[in-house]
Amino acid sequence: MTAQLLDGKATAAEIKSDLTARVAALKGKGVTPGLGTILVGDDPGSQKYVAGKHRDCAEVGIASIQRELPGTATQEEIEAVVRELNEDPACTGYIVQLPLPRGIDENRILELMDPAKDADGLHPMNLGRLVLNEPAPLPCTPNGILTLLRRHGVEIKGAEVVIVGRGVTIGRPMPLLLTRRSENATVTQCHTGTRDLSAHLKRADIIVAAAGSAHLVRPEDVKPGAAVLDVGVSRNAEGRIVGDVHPDVREVAGWISPNPGGVGPMTRAQLLVNVVEAAERSAG
Repeated sequence: MTAQLLDGKATAAEIKSDLTARVAALKGKGVTPGLGTILVGDDPGSQKYVAGKHRDCAEVGIASIQRELPGTATQEEIEAVVRELNEDPACTGYIVQLPLPRGIDENRILELMDPAKDADGLHPMNLGRLVLNEPAPLPCTPNGILTLLRRHGVEIKGAEVVIVGRGVTIGRPMPLLLTRRSENATVTQCHTGTRDLSAHLKRADIIVAAAGSAHLVRPEDVKPGAAVLDVGVSRNAEGRIVGDVHPDVREVAGWISPNPGGVGPMTRAQLLVNVVEAAERSAG
């Protein structure tokens, strides 16, 4: 068996095509959505990711608002830019590119954001609304994963889902989305304290690997026909990006999202979705 591809690039392109029409309709009402980014420092990966977001904006007609600070920026200087974007009427939503330099209180920065402009869906208030099943911007990567599965016809309701990792961007919010009544999956969350990871993985209909541990999920851990989504990122000795899923898993799984090229494009697409939805709410 060779796994079918969960094609994040093609699915993201479909989403962006739909968004282009929605943005055009908003502009017809005199509303131009604007996405802001705050980038601190000169990390190449962060620079590349932010540049990709602004290319996406240009593609669908969203205005770009870019704020860049040096790696030496203080807490107060970053907070000042957050307050600026909170007040800027041209900014519909924005993100603070993480991680921030050492010594910066990330949680305080996120808490300062206007929850209505939280394009990443990671503001504490919006995560709390997710817990309460109240409307709010949804975390981009988890929602992108759900969209990718749905668009490829992978059954989520009643599925046994194993999430590997407990980070705030994926691991923490992913179970909250999967256990809503609209999804109704059964979720097991694994992490560094899990005693027998392989035993949990072997039961899974869907695996979301988001630990940042190279090739943690191996072919012998995967149930034949399972859907496997590789979201974790680490680097090998040569500095190349390596996912959490061993390449040979594709010979066992029924569906696989590669890394890179699988979930990453979906994350960026969902970011645009959050901005456009915020603009549509403001336009009435």
